[in-house]
Amino acid sequence: MSPLTKLISCLSLLLGTTITISSNHWMMAWTGLEINTLAIIPFISKSHHPRAIEATIKYFLTQATASTLVLFSSMINAQSTGQWDLTQLTHPTACLLLTVAIGMKLGLVPFHFWFPEVLQGSPMTTALLLSTVMKLPPITILFLTAPSLNPTLLTTMAISSAALGGWMGLNQTQIRKILAFSSISHLGWMAIILVYNPKLTMLTFYLYSLMTVTTFLTLNTAKTLKLPTLMTSWTKTPTLNASLMLVLLSLAGLPPLTGFLPKWLIIQELTKQEMSTAAVTITMLSLLGLFFYLRLAYCSTITLPPNTTNHMKQWHVNKPPTTPIATLTSLSVLLLPLSPIIPTIA
Repeated sequence: MSPLTKLISCLSLLLGTTITISSNHWMMAWTGLEINTLAIIPFISKSHHPRAIEATIKYFLTQATASTLVLFSSMINAQSTGQWDLTQLTHPTACLLLTVAIGMKLGLVPFHFWFPEVLQGSPMTTALLLSTVMKLPPITILFLTAPSLNPTLLTTMAISSAALGGWMGLNQTQIRKILAFSSISHLGWMAIILVYNPKLTMLTFYLYSLMTVTTFLTLNTAKTLKLPTLMTSWTKTPTLNASLMLVLLSLAGLPPLTGFLPKWLIIQELTKQEMSTAAVTITMLSLLGLFFYLRLAYCSTITLPPNTTNHMKQWHVNKPPTTPIATLTSLSVLLLPLSPIIPTIA
């Protein structure tokens, strides 16, 4: 990819995200989503590999369908209420269509099929963008329309996402697919609390993004794409692998790490809303995710290859982990003591 193309795509990505998260009008929000979709396509397809082209086509068709549904939902609402304001979504059909459209854009079950395949066909840095930055505009729209959405539908989609994200990640050996199913599972936690406490959904998204950025950057530095490669990468950067283990356990939600904070607050809020059954169900389903995080952590630091592998041995490099990775790792592991501040912010 030429520097000019990369610059234009990056600026368009920034512009589209900014337009969507700062707009009150449906047409402007839709425009921002479209700019975002078109801006990320060169990043997905830049390797010109058949799998990358396939991922690009899947991504474009899914996002185009979702954008059409967003536009259709806003037009139905405008026809019945005369309002184009994002916060004035009141028509039941418009609310249902919007939930389906944003679920498709985010990769919530049952609209999740495209996400693991697109991530697997993308480079590691593009997969990072798809898992974090590209999810911010749709989640912002959900945040603004939260009072109008159907809580039963969102809870059903959330529990299904947590279940499927856990089950499907168990048998994977490709790290990008594991992280894709991890993302689907985390989206379930965000969706279940959206109607009751939208600010908590945003907090969960921010912390998830922080931990996911750290994980992707660490894996990209270690040049690791598959579990067998991860098992031999300890010889190259042992310190980086040790920190990766902590970040993965934080993503799993184990105390006393940062990832435990949003899960703790969500369970507390669900209990306050007399949704103890949903809280117990989604907590039990998160154990499935814990299994594959533990497997990744085990492969990254504890296990040695039991026999001769097909991968070239990677020996120590003189370049230490970069400062951004060190800072992000510290934040991904050590933020739990700040939890008393959260109620005052919210």
